[in-house]
Amino acid sequence: MPTEERIWQLLEEVFDPEVPVLSILDLGIVRGVQVAGEQVTINITPTYSGCPAMNTIATDIRLRLLAEGITQVTINNQLRPAWTTDWMTAAGREKLEAYGIAAPVNGTSTGHVLNLFGQDTAVRCPLCKSEHTHLVSQFGSTACKASYQCDDCLEPFDYFKCH
Repeated sequence: MPTEERIWQLLEEVFDPEVPVLSILDLGIVRGVQVAGEQVTINITPTYSGCPAMNTIATDIRLRLLAEGITQVTINNQLRPAWTTDWMTAAGREKLEAYGIAAPVNGTSTGHVLNLFGQDTAVRCPLCKSEHTHLVSQFGSTACKASYQCDDCLEPFDYFKCH
């Protein structure tokens, strides 16, 4: 019989298909796990409305649990409250940077408000760690990332957008 603790352990082994170094727990999209006998219910929140990775993530969750003999699984998409990058773990942020993607700047909501008033948010280059960077495009390799370039090492990099 599955336990809630074991389900959480297994979910650590399910990765985001768009950023494969992050588990879905690193992302903070798992909002709850309930176990009632053989029935397991998992609530997940998309990183943004219409995220194309959610179906793949749900399938990967089912496959991981099935590999452990857990067959009665319900996965619910929980839209409220809306996901925020503040839900990402510190370990997830470190993994992003090691992978070459700048992690969201802390205080994401404040960063967006400051941008409205012409104040840029300093995005640190994940390669050389310089804060001398500039936005190239709000649209990166996926909808949840923006393209930046470092003014010191001149390397382009993705920035995981704040939500």
